[in-house]
Amino acid sequence: MRKVLVLEDEASIRSFIVINLERAGYEVVEAESGEEALEKLQQHPDTRVALLDVMLPGIDGFEVCRRIRMSNAKIGIIMLSARSQEMDKVTGLMTGADDYVTKPFSTAELTARVDALLRRTTDEAPAQRSGEILQPPFRLDLTNRTLEKNGVRVKLTQLEFSIMKLFMENRDKALSREDILDTVWGRGYFGEPKIVDVNVHRLRNKIEDDAQEPRHILTVWGFGYKWNVD
Repeated sequence: MRKVLVLEDEASIRSFIVINLERAGYEVVEAESGEEALEKLQQHPDTRVALLDVMLPGIDGFEVCRRIRMSNAKIGIIMLSARSQEMDKVTGLMTGADDYVTKPFSTAELTARVDALLRRTTDEAPAQRSGEILQPPFRLDLTNRTLEKNGVRVKLTQLEFSIMKLFMENRDKALSREDILDTVWGRGYFGEPKIVDVNVHRLRNKIEDDAQEPRHILTVWGFGYKWNVD
């Protein structure tokens, strides 16, 4: 069963989300506070996607996201908020979220986002993911979906792994933001290309010796990015 956590303190909104996700075939775990959400995730370790409202009593959705990411890189996370300011979106994504949906949203949009994120965070079939990509100092293990730099594991979310795989499979090739968006997020994605920039920034912080002077993920101004290994 595909299991989704819904963290929303407003009962009417939470009920609306839960009903529509259940109609779409999901098993839903509900929480109305950040503290309860963290407890529910411990009780339901097989949860695949978490929908986290930003504005909450007690610890907010950003902090819940940060705490989840400290121990779980595989779960997909979507932030929900009535805010539409650019900084709020960036904050959510930099905290470790995979996507951001601004209220009000349609049931079709939300379900599509959950469906797409579930596909991205699900391991591919063994026949499609065997082997590795070795580009010293990096080693991408396609079987275990892990990345190492100089033999040291780099902790990536499943979405970050997909971006790294795309980069390493296209060494020295300039990829547009639209190329990356279509391949990693899927064609027909509802969101903005800006999500690519935020995730690339997050990756640079993890793999570059100096994220301000990147050597591996290079910016192609006005176009996108290029993967470089000396």
